[in-house]
Amino acid sequence: QLSKVLDLPPENLIKSISAVPVSKKRRVADFQVSIASVTEDSSSDCLTQDPNLQAQKLAERLKCDAVVNEISTGPGTVNFTINRELLAKTVLQQVLKDGSEYGVRSELFSTVPRQKAVVEYSSPNIAKKFHIGHLRSTIVGNFIANLKAALGHEVKRINYLGDWGMQFGLLGVGFQCFGNKEKLKSSPLQHLFEVYVQINKRAGDEDTKKMAKDFFRKLEEHDEQTLSLWKQFRDFSIEEYIRIYKRLGVHFDEYSGESFYQEKSQEVLKMLEDKGLLQKTVEGTGIVDLSEKKDLSSFSTVMRSDGTSLYITRQVSPAVDLAAAIDRMDQHSWDTMIYV
Repeated sequence: QLSKVLDLPPENLIKSISAVPVSKKRRVADFQVSIASVTEDSSSDCLTQDPNLQAQKLAERLKCDAVVNEISTGPGTVNFTINRELLAKTVLQQVLKDGSEYGVRSELFSTVPRQKAVVEYSSPNIAKKFHIGHLRSTIVGNFIANLKAALGHEVKRINYLGDWGMQFGLLGVGFQCFGNKEKLKSSPLQHLFEVYVQINKRAGDEDTKKMAKDFFRKLEEHDEQTLSLWKQFRDFSIEEYIRIYKRLGVHFDEYSGESFYQEKSQEVLKMLEDKGLLQKTVEGTGIVDLSEKKDLSSFSTVMRSDGTSLYITRQVSPAVDLAAAIDRMDQHSWDTMIYV
């Protein structure tokens, strides 16, 4: 209709028609044509000098049809509202036709280079209930992984569990004191939570502290009985988490964890030592100087005085988790690693 009224070829008009920005405060039209942009090429005598009057005169010569069900004017513009029923029908038909590829067949994405992406998210601690604090990372991480996959990237979804550390020394001692194997099988996370609450009441006791340290040391030394109990905690926890993730529509390609890097963290310490980066304090604690002027104003502790590795050498963070970052690059040769 615009082509006929303005005596312009349709292709000349495409650049003059734009979408109207959505307004939260008021209902607006969907598309508009700017009078200024069409008068330059128009030979029509229906248009006078005043843009608002031009818009009104042009609108009067246009008729609503099956696609446009409302025509209105604005400051120097003619506005069009699309038939909502037709719009919904057209969009839904396209959704059904394209299926999972809906929205990503756009030419906008045709030049996006396909990459390998590692996305790590959720990361709850084993032997503890999945709670609201884990939900944000889980939902956001899964969303990012879905977007990457939809765009054709090769995505590896990793759940890096908190499954190592001194807290398992305390939990191990707690289970030896208060644990029940039947309850562990039937309601693992609830029972382990109850055990942890009970043993925490004794956490200030020197004997309990010593027992917890001994339990964790045995874990790091791969004592068979200690490791077997810890493995039960881990396996039961993962089973429970998988059930929860299934309800959320979330899945992972790999369940990793701090325990996986217990030996590799020793390799990292050796690498730091070989590069002259590992320093020892008077107490025997291993640190790495991160300060620019090498004055220890900023440093990272990577090894306890008793030789056991710390959270930082196993915990995933692009900046500090050397063991996991090195291993993931070796395993997956990623172009992008996203840690949520």
